[in-house]
Parts: sequence; structure tokens; C-alpha cells
Amino acid sequence: MIRDRLASRETAAPVRAPGAPTTFERAGFLVRQGQRLGQVVRNRPAGITAHQWSSATRTPLAFVVTDPLSDATVLAVEAHDPGDRAEIRADRASAAVCGAAGLPLLRVESPACGAPPFARRFIEYVLDAYAYTTATGGEPPGYRDITGRLPDGREGFVNDLGAVARVTAVDAYVGGRLIDPIVRSLTVSWRDGAAEGWAWLDVREGRCLFARTRIWQYRFSCGVEVDRLVEDVATAAIGERLRTLDVAEPVLRDKRDLARELDDLKRRRDEMATPFAFEHVSFD
Repeated sequence: MIRDRLASRETAAPVRAPGAPTTFERAGFLVRQGQRLGQVVRNRPAGITAHQWSSATRTPLAFVVTDPLSDATVLAVEAHDPGDRAEIRADRASAAVCGAAGLPLLRVESPACGAPPFARRFIEYVLDAYAYTTATGGEPPGYRDITGRLPDGREGFVNDLGAVARVTAVDAYVGGRLIDPIVRSLTVSWRDGAAEGWAWLDVREGRCLFARTRIWQYRFSCGVEVDRLVEDVATAAIGERLRTLDVAEPVLRDKRDLARELDDLKRRRDEMATPFAFEHVSFD
């Protein structure tokens, strides 16, 4: 069914009926914004407690993806800025409700989600990757491995969400606004199902832009390995912050604090789903 829709993958103009959430089309799906989980899962599933249900139904959803042919919901997406603790406190309840209802759920927690244009770009990317993977049957090259011309004219991975941030960092370095042009990163996969990505960029001596991103996938994969996706989103968050470098004082992290956080991360190896592969990383 998805294959049949790929012939017309142009993005439609947003549609808004009076009192209705914003709706747009992407990769053959309809995407709605401005809903809560209780508007999508209307009846309490079996096995869900009253407390879980009450908490989860208030969970804001950044996007709800539906099949326009059947009007069935195929994916719920939560997108939070890490500082919005009020929005993410019902995470466990919403995951339980979606699991009991059989609804795939994608949750991304990143500073980039505080910028609405990026949140829109993220879901468009996810659906494009999903449609491509479905159409190709997962045969290589994968969506993330497609090569072409990058914004700076070089050849590279055109479906790297962090590519623009890396080019922006080089431009800022050439303009004398940074002491280093390289956006560095690391990723961790946790046994609880979360993938975590860090990205940082040296701005001044001992101080840097820093972004931490976490992604949870419940019964869903867009076809891009989650460790690569979380690294790309963390890098993109650095790019979003670089946009304001000329107009506002950037929020910088002390690298000594990040060194302590890195040590704490390494001490949690027994909670990791895969071996830690970044022993070479240092904030010294």
C-alpha cells in the first residue's frame, strides 16, 4: 500500500479547518499536529490502570501520522525539548498505553525540538526514510547511505540531518566566531531501549555548544539505524544554536563539567545494550 503511494510524494500545503489541528501530507501519509494521546486512543486499553490512562491521555503529541486510505493511525510522535519536564513526565504511561493499543510510538527528546521548523523537518525525514525503506525492501544503499552533493558543494551523505550543521560550523570558524570547526559526537544504546547522542562544538577556550538527544522507538523503525539517527539529530541541534550565534550570547557548557558527565556515563556500562565505543573521547 505504501509502495502504491510513492508515485506522488510531493508535500501538500498545510490544511487547517476551523478548530482542527494543522494537517499536511508527506510520503503518502497525512500528518496532524496539535493533538493529545487521548484524542488518538479514545478508549482505555485492557491492562492499563486508571492512573496510567489519566496521565497518558494528556500527553501532547507533536505529530500523528495516519493512512489517508483507511484513516488508521500508523504512528504517534512525541518531540520534547529536554528542559520541558512537564511535558515528558508521562512518558512511561504513554508508552504503556500505546503498547496496549498496538500503536507505534516514536519519542525524540532534543534541544532542536524547541525549534518548530526542525520538528517538522524531522518528521518529514522519518517518513521519507520509512517510505524509501519500504519501497526498496531494505536493500542497500539505505536511506542514510545515499550520496550526492552537500550544501557546501562536496559529495557526501545527503540524508544526514547533521550535514547543514557541519557546514555552518565551518563557515562560522572561517568567520572567526569559533575556535574549532568540527562538530564532535558520541552515541550510546541503553538497555531500556533509549538511544542517546551527544554533540558538541568548541566556541571558546574550555567552553562549547553542547546538545544531548535521546530517541525511543516502540514498534517502529524508519529504516535508519537509531544510533545514527540520534547522532544526526544531536548534531542538528548544534546547527540550530549556531543560527543565533550572531544575534544572542550563546549558552555554552564548561568542558570540565562535560568531562565529569562523560565519566558518569562510562560508569554506567552495565546499563548499556552495546559496548561503549568512545573511550578515545575526552573533554580535557
